[in-house]
Amino acid sequence: MAADVYNKGALWEVKNGNLVPPDRLRQDRSDSPTPGLVEGTEPGAGQEGAMFVHAQSFEDLTADSEPNTDDKAAEVGDSKLGNAQEEALEGGEEEAQEGGLVVEQVEEGKEKVRNSNKAKEEDVTSEKWRSHRKHMFVLSEAGKPIYTRYGTEEALSSIMGVMMLLMSFVEDKKNIIRSIHADGYRVVFLRKSPLILVGVSRTNCSDRELTRELQYVYYQIVSLLTLTQLNHVFQHRQSYDLRRLLAGSEHLTDNLLRFLDRDPGLLLSAVMCLPLASSARDVVSSSLQAAKAKNLVFSILLAGNRLVTLVRKKDQFLHHMDLHLLFNLVGSSSSFREDREDFFNLSDCKKRFLERLRRRSAFQSLQEALSMPSYPVSQVGIPELRHFVYKSKSSGLYTSPDFPAPYQVEEEHERLMGLYQHLHSCLHHPTRPLRYIYHCTETENLYALVTSGFELYLCFSPLGTKGLAVSAVNKLLKWIRKEEDRLFILSPLTY
Repeated sequence: MAADVYNKGALWEVKNGNLVPPDRLRQDRSDSPTPGLVEGTEPGAGQEGAMFVHAQSFEDLTADSEPNTDDKAAEVGDSKLGNAQEEALEGGEEEAQEGGLVVEQVEEGKEKVRNSNKAKEEDVTSEKWRSHRKHMFVLSEAGKPIYTRYGTEEALSSIMGVMMLLMSFVEDKKNIIRSIHADGYRVVFLRKSPLILVGVSRTNCSDRELTRELQYVYYQIVSLLTLTQLNHVFQHRQSYDLRRLLAGSEHLTDNLLRFLDRDPGLLLSAVMCLPLASSARDVVSSSLQAAKAKNLVFSILLAGNRLVTLVRKKDQFLHHMDLHLLFNLVGSSSSFREDREDFFNLSDCKKRFLERLRRRSAFQSLQEALSMPSYPVSQVGIPELRHFVYKSKSSGLYTSPDFPAPYQVEEEHERLMGLYQHLHSCLHHPTRPLRYIYHCTETENLYALVTSGFELYLCFSPLGTKGLAVSAVNKLLKWIRKEEDRLFILSPLTY
């Protein structure tokens, strides 16, 4: 494995970080042949303001639970970076259908539930259980097991008891345990009173990223119970078995964790749009806007795990995590899949929306877009490029092509996602963040960079070179700029 790390300015970047004069950034945004790099002018930047809270607001959301260099937090075991990340950093600096709009297939959903049930039946003393690369545990502050991704909570009660004992021991010393690094494993603790969440991983993900996944699990539970009910239950009875209230919803958390392993949007705190002609998307958005009902705050149209459009009340914003949890609810809930005939008739608002959509001939465009929910990487015109993920920081949206043949198998798909996760860890390291990194494996070469306006991750065939990767960035950005009306929501509407 080889990696080259870039901290110097890119060859295409001028002093002010842009390719057009600063006083002309706004008016020349759409005409610039090569896009600027600052937030608000990058390809995919929203022209009428963002639909979501700021793209970086997740850090505000999790600030109280993430490591701080000024805190006297206890770290047990090896406090250095994981081996893969250390090797990367040693490279030094270098130059360089109606129902189909919202639901998934029934058989696919049943298969997910079957797989989830098999995972729950695993013997926690077996090699198969230990061989999983990532485990997630949830327990109460009294040490009562609430959730585990693999095996049963009852069989793991003693292990969760040890976790609780570790936290209590460190807290008795007026400290907080953040993580344990030992023998290739990373154990991360997150206290979100009245719950404790623990992640155990032997992947390349950092403490910060594992903490983010635990945050998703926490908010999944809160979305099912509400925080008020959660606090009320444990205020009256600290030893309460929360599984009584969560019974039957375990598959939602299981599916969320699969989602985290496979979808770049959760890694980047971003949402992908369904590729759709801007004229058709504008009709859909205006139809949702016109079909407003009293006290309506958000109108959202989904296609699988892709956003078609979102209309919001002017003073209300969603966080990306909210939308990801909504994706998971829709994709995991049988009620959304088995009520196709009545779904769009559940409210007068939806009826009026569909009627307007059909009158303006946009429904056919949506159906055609659903038949091709993404696009092949070959459209970009860079021969050695296999895949990429691009995020616009100002809009909080990202775009990515279909995964090509080498990565369509589940294991290879998740392996590539693991590589992206490793690059993300390097770029966003809390004490040694990087601007650029070139990373080589036996089967692919990868290049990642972050600017004030966007993040970009590229995967090339092993025949690719560093020079090709650097030159590919400008070509790709130009292509995204050319296609941005189709790939992003540039002018979101409000009520």
